Amino acid sequence: MRELRDTAVHWMEDGLAAWVVEISAAQGSTPRTAGTRMLVARDTVAGTIGGGHLELEAIRLARERLNATQAPARAFERHFALGPALGQCCGGALTLRFAPLDRAALADWPAPQPRFHLMLFGAGHVGRAIATVLEAVPCNVDWIDGRDDEFALALADRAGRPWPAHIRTRCVDAVEAEASHAPAGAFHLVLTHSHDLDLAICEAVLRRGDFGFLGLIGSRTKRARFLRRLGDRGIAADRIARLTTPIGVDGIAGKEPGVIAVAAVAQLLRLATPCAPDAEPRAEVAAASRTRD
Repeated sequence: MRELRDTAVHWMEDGLAAWVVEISAAQGSTPRTAGTRMLVARDTVAGTIGGGHLELEAIRLARERLNATQAPARAFERHFALGPALGQCCGGALTLRFAPLDRAALADWPAPQPRFHLMLFGAGHVGRAIATVLEAVPCNVDWIDGRDDEFALALADRAGRPWPAHIRTRCVDAVEAEASHAPAGAFHLVLTHSHDLDLAICEAVLRRGDFGFLGLIGSRTKRARFLRRLGDRGIAADRIARLTTPIGVDGIAGKEPGVIAVAAVAQLLRLATPCAPDAEPRAEVAAASRTRD
């Protein structure tokens, strides 16, 4: 939704005539929820309200208004019972609001609230895969590594296409010190190139204690070693118990970076609740769920 709103801004600045189609109300089983939007121009569409016959009808109605030459462009609504009217199996009902893309439509279109704030430590293969998955997720990400060449590789993989604004890359010398700058309730994923650096980051986060989630990439063997070393450094047992390693939701096997990334982001989304920017998300800790020995 953040990217779609940015697209709407660009279309309006470029003078492209378009309509905003919004689900203004939804009852029962529907493909998308209230607040979902799509953009319809004469020869292109951006976003989706769920596909199927409903979306085709929405596009038809929007283009009908786009092609009208006499009536002024005014917002209107249409109500649809998905089963009886459109033959869709969802069975619910919803109301679509159609409005011309203009400054008033943008003012009525709030930016999506981030689901979580993530401190992503490590710009290697898995870090790049996680950042790629998070491109389409409404969240705030501080992506941290001490190796500028890794961020350069990440850009090369994308043919130089910059990361979206909600993913901020930060190349610093003292990577573990960045944990002190995280907002309270932030999620942390630790997956650097060095076990010693991983340990230092985990120690810094655990000593703060006000985190929403701390996940460490690794195996059960690495977990046992880290728990012991953190205890030797004086970290309280109840704090250490909040360290989740391996990372990722249950039932997703595989060590490929893309597979790990999907499983890890799914874990974060399961923990997160929509929140205001930098506000504290629900502090819920998942049990260790994946094994990579």
